[in-house]
Amino acid sequence: MDMINQLVAAENDHTMLKKLQFYQSQELLVCDEIGYLPLGRQGSNLFFQVISGRHGKRSTIITTNLPFARWGDIFDGTTVATAIADRLVYNSEILIMEGDSYRKR
Repeated sequence: MDMINQLVAAENDHTMLKKLQFYQSQELLVCDEIGYLPLGRQGSNLFFQVISGRHGKRSTIITTNLPFARWGDIFDGTTVATAIADRLVYNSEILIMEGDSYRKR
């Protein structure tokens, strides 16, 4: 959410392209707990721009408790969710971890 909030703020003060380029250019971007909060339409579109700009160029790690089938809940609909998932799964490793959470201990 911090990345999305920074991009929204940058959009409002006309520095969005610079901030977008910052997130697209990092060698590794880690987005933890995607789906904890819904991103809404604006956040989903900004997230798509980041992922699309990184696609095939830089590494991205996403953690979430939600399966791909529920990503429409996060990304304001299945169209943008599918586009994001398509870019993320291309040439990637998907790790599905099952079992009891260590946080509950």
